[in-house]
Order: sequence, then C-alpha cells, then structure tokens
Amino acid sequence: MKIDALKKVCVAGAGQMGRQIALTIALHGYDVYLTDSVPAALAQTDTWSRDYLDGRVSKGKMTSEQADAARARFHLVPTLQQAAAGSQIVIEAILEDREIKRSFYFELGGIVGEDTILASNSSYMVSSLFQDCVKTPSRLANMHFFNPALVLKLVEVVKGEHTAPDTVELIVEFAKKIGKTPIRVNREIDGFVVNRVLRAIRDEAYFLVEEGVCTPEDLDIGVELGLNHPMGPFRLLDLTGIDLNYMSMEQRWKDTGIKPHGYDIAKQMYESHLWGRKTGKGFYTYGET
Repeated sequence: MKIDALKKVCVAGAGQMGRQIALTIALHGYDVYLTDSVPAALAQTDTWSRDYLDGRVSKGKMTSEQADAARARFHLVPTLQQAAAGSQIVIEAILEDREIKRSFYFELGGIVGEDTILASNSSYMVSSLFQDCVKTPSRLANMHFFNPALVLKLVEVVKGEHTAPDTVELIVEFAKKIGKTPIRVNREIDGFVVNRVLRAIRDEAYFLVEEGVCTPEDLDIGVELGLNHPMGPFRLLDLTGIDLNYMSMEQRWKDTGIKPHGYDIAKQMYESHLWGRKTGKGFYTYGET
C-alpha cells in the first residue's frame, strides 16, 4: 500500500484514546470508521464529537465548514466487520487486556486483507504478543499515541522482529499526514521509549511517597517548579488513568518477579475505583462525574 492510496481507516475502541485518535484522523482529511463492542460508548462518542467540534468553531479555532467536513468523515459503526472491511489501516485502541486483544486480532484477521496495516495503540503490550493471531505479522506494529491524542504530537512507532521495514515507514508517513511527530523504536522493549523514562521518574516518586518523605501534592509541585515539567507524575497518573497504571504494574511484577514501588498504593486506588480524571477522583479530586 502507498500512503496516497489511503481511503479508509478503522479505529477499534471508542474510549478516550480511541475516539480522539479517530477524530484527529478525520480532521486531517481521512475517512475514519470508529467501532466499539459497547453501544453506549459510541453514543457517548457521538455527543462528545459534536460538542468538541462545535466548541472549536465557537472559539474561532476552525470554520463551520471545516467542522462539517470532519463530521462527514467521522463514521461511528456498531461492528468490527463494518469498520475494518476495506480499511487500509486498522488502529486498535481497545481495553488493555491481553486475552481480549488476542480475541480481537483473531476476529480482525478474518476481515482485513493481507496488505492491511495493523497498528496497536497499546502503551505497554508489544505487538509480537499478537503476531500468531494474524495472517501477515509483517503488517503488525505498535503505533502509540499520547493522551490527549487530539493535542499531543508524539507517536511512537515500534518495530517488532516480525514487522516489515516498509510497515514502519508507512505508519511513520501516516503519522505525519495526521499532524503527528513520529519517533522510531527500532526493537520491542517494555514501555517503549517515553514510558521507560517516565517510569523511572514515577518509580522514584512512588518510593518517596511510600517512605513518607513527601506527599504526592508536594512532589508534583517540586517536579513542576523545580524541573519545569508541565505536570508532576501524580497529576499525570490521574490523567492517563490509575487503572492502566495498576494493570501495567501487575504485569510487570508477573514478568520480572519484582514488586514495583507504589504497587500497594495503585492497587488500593484501583480497587476503590479511584482511577483519576475518568472517575472524578484519584490523587486529586475533579468534582462530579
């Protein structure tokens, strides 16, 4: 496939990341078909997309014509078959559960052609975990967006041993076409590039809080004002989701046998449904949800 021949993109998963990825694609001139196994997620996405585009128009960030054009390219469909059939690129942004993802890729393999690019947005599950689920593993890679995907420019393109070089190049080129700045991750590694750096900061942050050296709030202030980071590690965890952080820690403990710093804190918050912004409370409180 050549990028100039791209006519249809599928995004699977209408959660916060999936819907933002899909709308970004529509805003940059491509027809995108977003699907989710939960009908309510698509209904919520419809309302959200209309509100977002109307807000951009009212703030003078885009014209009503531009908003209408994006709406016309932003398709919400109830089944993976409708979304993926005929797509040249499928971006998977479903629940971060290995078995659910494996089932998804098995189903997807029966729908798409052998030349279709399969890109996982997973922030920590490498694409080689799913290579046996698809007919052409050479077309499978990670394409990791950052939250919020409508705003942040970075995309990590991760090449597994199974991934063909031209697959990487196509994903890199596509990322540029939708206004992103891609970086190449030349081999699979847990956490890729950015999250490995972030993890080192977060591990130390959790350690300092566990040891009673400081509170999460004071640590965030220190990092924001002392290191000039736009957001401290605990504010960032609230944004990206304590649930995802806990699941990542759980997998990391299983894989390494080493209990991560902050595991008990994250586990307690996960079980109490204190997942950050998405539930209205995490390390900070965000009001009614």
